[in-house]
Amino acid sequence: MPSPIHFTYLNGPDMAALALTDDEILGAIEASLAMQGRGQTVIEPRMHLRPRDTRGHFNVLRGVLPTGEGRGFAGVKIVGDFIDNWQRDLPSEMAMLLLFDPATGMPQALIDATAITEMRTGAVTAIGAKYLARKDSHVLGHVGARGTAYWNVRLLNRLFDLTEIRVHSKRKESREAFAATLERDLKRKIVVTEDWESCFAGADILVEASRLDKPEPLFKTEWVRPGALAIPYGTMSAVEIDLTDAMDKVVMDDWGQAGAGPFGALRRHVDEGRLTRETLHAELGQIVAGLKPGRETPTERILFWHRGLSLSDIALGALALEKARRLGIGSQLRYA
Repeated sequence: MPSPIHFTYLNGPDMAALALTDDEILGAIEASLAMQGRGQTVIEPRMHLRPRDTRGHFNVLRGVLPTGEGRGFAGVKIVGDFIDNWQRDLPSEMAMLLLFDPATGMPQALIDATAITEMRTGAVTAIGAKYLARKDSHVLGHVGARGTAYWNVRLLNRLFDLTEIRVHSKRKESREAFAATLERDLKRKIVVTEDWESCFAGADILVEASRLDKPEPLFKTEWVRPGALAIPYGTMSAVEIDLTDAMDKVVMDDWGQAGAGPFGALRRHVDEGRLTRETLHAELGQIVAGLKPGRETPTERILFWHRGLSLSDIALGALALEKARRLGIGSQLRYA
C-alpha cells in the first residue's frame, strides 16, 4: 500500500507568525532575479481570467525556480485584483500559491500568498532601485496606497538614505491612513501630498502604484528629471505616451510579460511599437546577474516596469516553507 502523501498549508496567521524580515525578503528576491538572469529558471507569461459583470480579474502566474537545496519548486499563483474590495473591507488583491516538486509533480505546499504578493512586489521595486537609481537618491515620491505600496516604501527605505518620503492616493482617508502606518513602522515623518505633481516633481525615485478605473495620463513625463528613476506599475496605465521617449534606459522584470494581457503601465507603448525587445535595455535579472549594466551615469533617466514575476512568488514561498518547517509553523494536510 503506498505511503500517505501530505503537503504543508500556511494560512494568513501562519505567514504573519513567520515574521519574514526585510533582509530575508530582499535576499530571496535578489537571488531569484540573478537565477532568472542566468537562464536557470522557467517562467511563463501571466494569464488573465475575467469574470463577467465585475470590476476585477484574476492573474495566473507560473514558473519553476531552482533553490540552493534540492530541485527547487514549480509554482502556480492565482491572485484576484478587484478594485472595489475596499468598500467590502477586503484587500484588493488576495492570492493563493501552490508549490510542487518539479521532478515528480508532488504537491509541497499551499500558501496564503496575499502577503507574499505585497512583499515580493515591494522587493522587486527596491531591488530595481538598488541597481537603477542613483546611490545618493534621497527623495521618494509614491502614488498609491494599496498593499504593495507599503512594501515599496518600507523596502526602499531599507536600502536608501531617504530624507523625504512623499505619498499620495486618490482618497484622502487612504493616503492619510497609509502615511500613519508608515510613520508608525518606519519611525519617521511622511509627507502627505494633495496631488500627483507635488508628490513626484523633483523626486529621485518615482513609484506609481495607482488604482485607476481606466488609462489616464496623470503621471507627467516632465516630472522625471535627469538622474531620476521612474517605476510605474499600475494595472491601468497612468503615464503619458512620450514617457519612454524621454528615457535613457527602459528595464523590465521579464520581457515575456510585456504582451501578456490587456493591462499594464506600458501596454500602449508596446502595442504601438514604442517599446520593443530591441529598444528594451535589459531585464532586471540580467543586470542583477552582472550580464548587463544598470545605471552608468548620474544623469540617466531610467524607467523600470515590473508586471510581477511568478519566480518572485516562488522565491518567497520557498523561504516561508523552509522557515515554517524550521519553526514548526503550519499544518500538514493529507493529499493521498
